[in-house]
Amino acid sequence: MPKTVAVIPARYASSRLPGKPLAPIGPKPMVRRVYEGATKSALFDAVLVATDDERVRRTVQGFGGTVVMTRTDHASGTDRVAEVARTLDADLVVNIQGDLPFVGRSLLEPAVTPLVADESIPMGTLAVPISDAGRWLDPNVVKVVTDEAGFALYFSRAPIPARRSDVANGEDTGYGLYGWQHVGLYVYRREFLLRFATWSTTPLERLERLEQLRVLEHGERLHVARTSERVIEVDTEEDLKRARDFWRAQGTSGEVS
Repeated sequence: MPKTVAVIPARYASSRLPGKPLAPIGPKPMVRRVYEGATKSALFDAVLVATDDERVRRTVQGFGGTVVMTRTDHASGTDRVAEVARTLDADLVVNIQGDLPFVGRSLLEPAVTPLVADESIPMGTLAVPISDAGRWLDPNVVKVVTDEAGFALYFSRAPIPARRSDVANGEDTGYGLYGWQHVGLYVYRREFLLRFATWSTTPLERLERLEQLRVLEHGERLHVARTSERVIEVDTEEDLKRARDFWRAQGTSGEVS
C-alpha cells in the first residue's frame, strides 16, 4: 500500500466566511470535525492541519491534533499543502479542504482508491449528484463533467452540462436531473503535487477562480470519483447554518467537546 498522508489546509482569513476553521458546529470547531473525520477513516498514515494562523494552531494542539505552520503568502490551499508535502515521506498526499465538517471514510475512500489501484493517475477528486435546481444554478457550487472513463473534461461555476429542450425526458445521460457537484477533496501523487504547485495560473483558472482547471489546461488527467453520499461544504454563512442544522438533526448524544 502506498504511504498516504492527509493534509487539511486551514486558512483563518477566508474572504467569504472569516474565521471559518474555528466556526463552531455544536461543541466543536469545524477544523476539529474535519480532522477527526479524516483520522477515523483509518485511510491515512498521518493527518496534519496546515495553517498560518496562531489561533488555529492553538485550537488544533488543544484537541490533540497535529499541526504544521506554513507561510502566510499562499494564494491557495493547494499551495499550502504543497509546502507541507515537500517535507513529507509519502506516496500520496490528500488535500481535505477544511470546509467539509462531516467528511469520513465513505467520502474519502472513493477518491483515494483509484490512485492506489492505478499508478498512472496523477490526481483524483470527488463528485456528488446535485439534488435541486437552486444548487445547480448557484455559482458557489462547482460543477464537473467527465469523459466515459471518469476523467474531468471541465469544471465550472456555471450550470453544466446545459440541457437542450429536445433531450428526451427520462433519458439516462449519466448526469441525473442537475449534474454533478465537485467536492473540495484532492488526492495527488506527491511528485505531481510538487510539480503542479510550480505552474503559473492559467486563463480559465483565473476566469472561474478554480485552481483545478490549471491541471486540465496543462493537459493532465484528473480522475473524478462519484459517490451518492450527502456532502455539506461550508463556504458561506448560509452553508454554516445548513451544517449546524444537519448536526442537530443527527442528534448529539455521546459527543464530547
